[in-house]
Amino acid sequence: MFRDREDAAHQLAAALRLFEFTNPLVLAIPCGGVVIGAILARELGAELDVILSHKLRAPDHPEQAIGAVSESGDLYLNDIDDEAASISDDYIHREKQHQLSILADRGKSIRQVRAKALIVGRSVIVVDDGIATGSTMIAALKVVRAQEPAAVIVATPVAPTDQIRRLERYCDRFVCLLSTARLGTVGQFYEEFPSVDDGLVIHLLKRWRAETA
Repeated sequence: MFRDREDAAHQLAAALRLFEFTNPLVLAIPCGGVVIGAILARELGAELDVILSHKLRAPDHPEQAIGAVSESGDLYLNDIDDEAASISDDYIHREKQHQLSILADRGKSIRQVRAKALIVGRSVIVVDDGIATGSTMIAALKVVRAQEPAAVIVATPVAPTDQIRRLERYCDRFVCLLSTARLGTVGQFYEEFPSVDDGLVIHLLKRWRAETA
């Protein structure tokens, strides 16, 4: 159990200090991951940026993810069960376009204060405040890997054990403070888990820019 995202971030930073990085870059997944990413970047002396990906919602169950899409349009679909197999290609296409529209609006606001960081040849630490299905993280990792980083490291406070095994195929190192056989919601592992909006994301990026100017 973590007190809040800040507590989890400091614990993650302590774990990551055990490794050596090449020109490290922290890429945080908005929104909650940016709170943790900002602290990691500060404590590790790394550059901070965001990587945009978002889950695809299941029909009639918007809290359930059937996959994810990145801002570049890369699509990842979860392993399907009998219920998911009935989801039409037309629904997936419409949901993908809907999420891409949201990511485009978010990206436009973010890129006004933070241009995209270069990835090639660097140690890239992709961070979120927790992993549930893993689909959003995988969509992000596929984008990062395509840009030829020196290494890809996933850092997260909590993740289900089966998803860790799956995600390890997409990265060079997986750093997780707490693994659990069953994960209902990420928030249940935090005493305080307030919502994070785009305004706070932009504030954190501006503050990082001012601190490193």
